[in-house]
Amino acid sequence: MATVPQAELENNSPSNMHRRSTRSARITEWVVKSTLIGCASFSIFVTLSIVVLLSKETLTFFSKPEVTVGDFFLGTQWTPLLGNEKHYGIWPLICGTMYVTVVAMSLALPLGLVTAVYLSEYASGRIRAFLKPVLEILAGIPTVVYGLFALIFITPTLKFAFDPLSEMAGGKGFEAQNVLSAGIAVGILCLPIVSSLCEDALRAVPTGLRDGAYGLGGTKFDVTVRVVLPAALSGIISSFLLAVARAVGETMVVALAAGNIARLTADPRVSAQTMTGLIAQMAKGDIDHQGAQYYSAYAVAAVLFLMTLSLTLIGHWIRQRFREAYE
Repeated sequence: MATVPQAELENNSPSNMHRRSTRSARITEWVVKSTLIGCASFSIFVTLSIVVLLSKETLTFFSKPEVTVGDFFLGTQWTPLLGNEKHYGIWPLICGTMYVTVVAMSLALPLGLVTAVYLSEYASGRIRAFLKPVLEILAGIPTVVYGLFALIFITPTLKFAFDPLSEMAGGKGFEAQNVLSAGIAVGILCLPIVSSLCEDALRAVPTGLRDGAYGLGGTKFDVTVRVVLPAALSGIISSFLLAVARAVGETMVVALAAGNIARLTADPRVSAQTMTGLIAQMAKGDIDHQGAQYYSAYAVAAVLFLMTLSLTLIGHWIRQRFREAYE
């Protein structure tokens, strides 16, 4: 009968096996921790790089002789390509961006919240299993498709429905590119974001709160409105702000459907240029890469970055302020 060498017995002893297992676990933990730190550091590096780049190019823009800080932040005309009378007032771009965002949120926020309430509190498992993939499909459609959808369907539908009334009243109809169709398309784009995040916030409310409200004689509507919605308020508001930031930063839809004329207007039937639309236009335009027109895109991008950063900070503050903790 063969005998096992003493050295092999010692290597396979429980203490040595435990020692190797501990060493392997430490190596794995170190690799995982290093990977996570590397990913976090890369995110910080990218953010700082964007800030440095925007700051550098924005300062270059303001160093141009035809640009003044007062005209940029207080001016109401954006005509960088208009002969010798160039103006770089950013307010037409800001107003165009916010106009499209207001139209989009007027559609996305109420419909998204109602959809989330229905999926969370009223829908059966079969209906939820059908509607959730439909919303996910909407979220997965490329944004350029939404822009084309606005051009070939939403705008013709608006013209068919409202242009005869406008002509009877002596007014003009919808332009081929207009604020309303772009806002509707962006609202459809943001609808899955609002509904999905709001549903997650509603479903995170403990079942015990619902049961307690039912035990006090509350109806389904009473429980939803007076218990569930207030308890999920921080998550709902955060989803709203995230949708607003998404609408403000949308590019392809507004570049195709909103137009490329920067102007102050309250008429949703006419075209208006947004900040992202201008950046896309400048990026693909045949302009001097050393002139103020080129660097103006960076200045607008810096303002857009500050706007979205402000929305993110406000959302973080709201989550901390209205967050409900349950045991």
